[in-house]
Parts: sequence; structure tokens; C-alpha cells
Amino acid sequence: MTLASPEQMIQGASPPPAPLSSSELLQIARDCGADDCGLVPIDHPALAPERASVLAAFPATRSLLAVVGRMNRESVRSPARSISNLEFHRAGHAIDDIARAIVRRLEDRGIRALNPAMAFPMEMDNFPRERGWVVSHKRVAEAAGLGRMGLHRNLIHPRFGSFVLLDTVLIAAECDSFARPLDFNPCFECKLCVAACPVGALKPDGYFDFSACLTHNYQQFMGGFVNFVEDVAGSRSVADFRSKVSYAETVQRWQSLSYGPNYNAAYCLAVCPAGEDVIGAYRADKGQYLRDVVDPLTARTEPVFVVRETDAADHVARRFPHKRIRWVRPAARATSIEGFLFGMGLSFQPGKAAGLKAVYHFTFTGPQAAKATVVIDNRKLQVLPGHELEPNLRVTARGESWLRFLNKEISLFRLLATGALRLKGPPRLLAAFGKCFPS
Repeated sequence: MTLASPEQMIQGASPPPAPLSSSELLQIARDCGADDCGLVPIDHPALAPERASVLAAFPATRSLLAVVGRMNRESVRSPARSISNLEFHRAGHAIDDIARAIVRRLEDRGIRALNPAMAFPMEMDNFPRERGWVVSHKRVAEAAGLGRMGLHRNLIHPRFGSFVLLDTVLIAAECDSFARPLDFNPCFECKLCVAACPVGALKPDGYFDFSACLTHNYQQFMGGFVNFVEDVAGSRSVADFRSKVSYAETVQRWQSLSYGPNYNAAYCLAVCPAGEDVIGAYRADKGQYLRDVVDPLTARTEPVFVVRETDAADHVARRFPHKRIRWVRPAARATSIEGFLFGMGLSFQPGKAAGLKAVYHFTFTGPQAAKATVVIDNRKLQVLPGHELEPNLRVTARGESWLRFLNKEISLFRLLATGALRLKGPPRLLAAFGKCFPS
């Protein structure tokens, strides 16, 4: 490992120390408590989506150190959410402490480094129009040869499986060697994560319903917390508030504020049998594995937070009739036209798009002017910049008015009556479009 150029060093600093090799750096990480670690250069092709954000946070970054910390499996698997959440929080603090200790060791050697937060999202100034995290720890770990992404969108480590938390150290030095070869394919056909997800966010064909996961799993924080605050502000009395939010949910919000965000489900991680340390029980007796690990979670009677008229709502009613459906507003909302166009891919409901085949041209005017083409066909979505193909419906609206409509601050009738929204084509296609993105 060679140090960064002199102009990247702090003025007046002592002379550069002896170079630190990659093997020494990895040993430092292990000595600080990392269960596994790996290196990847900033210019690695897999890190292209991360580069701008990483360099904005630490322009001197030349290498990234991925750090892996194990979680206790039985705690994550527990149907008692207090137990599993405690493990997430304690393991999260531990991995942050390990990354911080690595940075201190590097600073003592004269090498500049920093560690972004393990948790996300933390950078909320422009969220959701822009990302809320400095670096994707999962993407860095995969690029560093520490595992592969599973169907559940989490990293699967060759030994520890899904029972890991990740962190990253940004280092102002170039490495003399990088990612180790990884001959590992964790994606076998068990699909247990699909079977266990309360809201059906994971599909057998690999599709991920981001909005369903966000609405249920992150209900106690993120957008769910914003909705809670608005319920408080908009209530006329205690009785009015209690008609919206139960006593138990109010206490759960307090618990999330006091002890750390409470996840409602991490069943996709809990049931995953991949990994050398984990897979033995599954291979020995799959039926017993289902009874011991999967059934206690799927049989659990619990509230499941879903938005009306969504694929998730249909899934809960069909797959888990013993669980209690709790109707809520979407946990994500568009705050800009750019965010609306990006967010369509995260909130699209394939089941509600059945039978719809249409091309939409959107034209937004005003300060947030933009043009886009939306294609819905065969339960799939495409969002293209500009106007492409021959449209079935043209939608023209002031950007600010459209956002107010999406957030239910103004009615569709008023938009049409005032000319803030104009349609050219069958209005039924706008209604069909709306069903694909329930609000």
C-alpha cells in the first residue's frame, strides 16, 4: 500500500511513514475485531454507482476496506421482535466500533481514513430525490469478494450466510493487492425468503416490491414516522388520534426513539440457510428446518402494515389470513418530479398492472420541468427520459401541482378544472395508471 500524494496530506504533517501492505491492513482489521474483511479500489467497475458519493464525502479515497461482523443467528430468528432488534442494534454498534478502531490505527500510522455510518439513511437533506447514504456497504463487500447478493437483496457470506452486518472504511491510500477470487454461488432454489416475507415483497421470479418492504418493515421510522407525526398534528382530539393510531403503536414509536429503530420483520435473513456455518441443518432435514426456523415466523400473529389496493394487501389476505392487516398510508412520497420519476420503479405494482398495455407521455412545466415516457406492458414498467414511442395518453401538468395531487393536497377534479392538468387521450388510462401506483 502506498500513501496518497503529498498534496493530499495535511500541511505540516510529519514525514510519511513506511508503506503499509494490503496484508498488514487486513490484519489490522482482524485485530480490531472484524470477522472478515476485503479490499477494493475506488475505480473498480462495480463501484461506479458509489464513486461520486464516496468522493464527495472523502475526496482522498483511493481504496475501500469492507468489514464483516457476524450476528447471532438464534437472536435474528426469534419471533420476539425485541430480541431480534436488540441483536441488530448491538451488532450494528459493534461493527461501527470496529471500523472506527481501524481508522484510529491507520491515523496512528499517518494514513488518512474515515468510516461512514453502518446504518442508513443518514444523509437526509435531499432524500428521497437523492440517496440517503454515503456508500452501499453491500456493494463494496460484494466487489471485495466477501459474498454474493441473494434473492433477498442482502449479502450472503460464504461462511456466515446472511447473518452479517457490514461497514466500510474509506482510505486515502492505494493497495498493492485487491479482491480475492470468490467461487461461491449462494442462490439455490429454496425460496424460503419468498415464503417467509409477510408482505410478499420478494417474488419467485426475482422481482422486489420495495414499497411493500418499506411500508411494513420500516413502519416505525423513515416515512412511517413522518405519517405518524402528521397524524398527531392533524388530530382534533385524543379520541381522534386514537382512531388513527393504536395505544400499542404509539408505545412502539417511543421504543424506536428510545432504543433504536424497530424493524417489523427481517424474516428473509432469519430463514436463509445459505453459508457454510448455517446450511448443515437445512441439508440434514429440510422438514425439520422449516418447523424450527420458518414456521414460527410465518405462524406468528402480528400486525402487517400495508397500503390499500396493493399487491402486498392481496398477498397478506391470501397467504397469511391469521395476521392482522393494518391499513396505512404509503411510507414513501414524492417531493420532486425527479423523485416521482425515479420512485415509480420502486412503487410499481405488477399485480395491479395485469391486462394494462399503454404508453404515457408526461410533460411537466414550471420550475421542475421534465419530459418522460412511461411504458406499462405485460406487468412490467419502463420509465424513459424524453418522449419516445407513440403515446396512448399525453399528460401535461405543472410539476408543483402534480406533486400536490400525489400527496393528496389537491383533487384531480380541481387540477382538471383549473387547467393545471391536461389530458390528451382516454382518461381511463390515467385511472389505470393510478392503480399501478396506489396511494
